[in-house]
Amino acid sequence: MTDAIPAATVVLLRDRPGGAPPETLMLRKNAGQAFGGMWVFPGGKVEAADVEAAGPGADEQGVARQAAVREAAEETGVVLPPDALVPFSHWIPPESTPKRFSTWFFVAALPAGAADVVVDGGEIGDHVWTDAAGALFRHAEGAIELVPPTWVTLQAVATWPSAAAALDIATTSPLSYFATKVVDLDGGIGILWAGDAGYDTADPLVAGARHRLHMPESGWRYERS
Repeated sequence: MTDAIPAATVVLLRDRPGGAPPETLMLRKNAGQAFGGMWVFPGGKVEAADVEAAGPGADEQGVARQAAVREAAEETGVVLPPDALVPFSHWIPPESTPKRFSTWFFVAALPAGAADVVVDGGEIGDHVWTDAAGALFRHAEGAIELVPPTWVTLQAVATWPSAAAALDIATTSPLSYFATKVVDLDGGIGILWAGDAGYDTADPLVAGARHRLHMPESGWRYERS
């Protein structure tokens, strides 16, 4: 088992006219980086400067908040006040993963008057503002690559009617924790999380509640009951 590296991600939202669901900012990682070629939200690993910025006695989430602010500024040029970020979920991959990140996901609205997004051109090769449904459709068509935390988060984003509503939902909802177990499912790869009847034994055939991601080549499907 490798120790998980503390990290943070920002799901940055902006409203669209006419009451359409909000758009979220997604970045394409360049080859040679962690998750190279994938489309992700702004974010990265915690650095020493984030610990210092969080101040003495800050917990892991507080340090991650500072990392999220710094990474957003470095990768996109968007400056976010730390208190504008609302914690939404926490993700950790299987123990067998060679490089593991313990990642806090935060939700934030694009500040009024924010400058245009400018990617760094180093780690980040491209960016796009997209509605979540569009991103999920492009993934299903094989046009873009997503990692499971991004894909599952987009499922939630697709249900939010506005950036303000998203912040309200994230503020009032319990934080979701996703400690991943990979299993054979539907003749392919699947993922189980706490709350699934088969989670403790890593047996997807156990009858009962479901909290899992089906990942067959025909298309991914999130199941929670």
